[in-house]
Amino acid sequence: MNPHSQHPTSFAALFGSLWRNRLLIKQMSKREVVGRYRGSVMGLAWSFFNPVLLLAVYTFVFSGVFKARWGVGGDESKIDFAIVLFVGMIVHGLFAECVNRAPSLILSNVNFVKKVVFPLEVLPWVAMGSALFHTGVSLLVLLAAQLILNQNLPWTCVLFPLILVPLIFVTMGVAWFLAATGVFVRDIAQTTGIATTVMMFLSPMFYPVSSLPREYQGLLHLNPLTFIMEEARQVLIWGKMPDWSGLTIYLAVSLIIAWAGFWWFQKTRKGFADVL
Repeated sequence: MNPHSQHPTSFAALFGSLWRNRLLIKQMSKREVVGRYRGSVMGLAWSFFNPVLLLAVYTFVFSGVFKARWGVGGDESKIDFAIVLFVGMIVHGLFAECVNRAPSLILSNVNFVKKVVFPLEVLPWVAMGSALFHTGVSLLVLLAAQLILNQNLPWTCVLFPLILVPLIFVTMGVAWFLAATGVFVRDIAQTTGIATTVMMFLSPMFYPVSSLPREYQGLLHLNPLTFIMEEARQVLIWGKMPDWSGLTIYLAVSLIIAWAGFWWFQKTRKGFADVL
């Protein structure tokens, strides 16, 4: 296949590529997860302990030192705050893991660009597969904590995967854009970590939107993580149904963003071999 040939950019091509290469994506995602922990003493157990340790640190700093409270009730405990915080960590972690890796996806797989007939557009899906594995582990930790500490597990938690679908497509759109642009502008890799950190603090991860002055609450909703965090807490913690109309609008916008990122990736990929 000529690396300079045109590649399909249609909306249908996006899903067609995902379906055709689903087994490849699954295999590469599995290899990536296993390879990340290969050689370590604890192996895959780190995927469990990493979010737990990070949660403990955040809970100590914000709830123990700064005395932060979410305002879910007068008898709110540190455990309540930790669980609310953990949901935000899960949502942000999925987005940040994919976006932070995106600019180096092509650069770290030069052999796929130059030597092998390979569907490069699946590399962001592989990163997403790895991120979804860690999200699943973190979700199990959250559900176990709720069940053990609060003796409560709302049935609405089964709706959580539906909450994540729009976020997945938004993340994929951003990942495709950054993966392609990162080949030509190497500085992007140095800025994504800063951007995702800023997005973490400008989202309702450590505080509710209602705690801000009203004139700033609208700005917070410009963050694509805000709506997903709030809806995730509705179904995982408070046992409420999600905002279906809001999710539908979010999904429609996320599909447009995903297609735009895919279009940009497919249009620019013919120049990857020249740059690399």
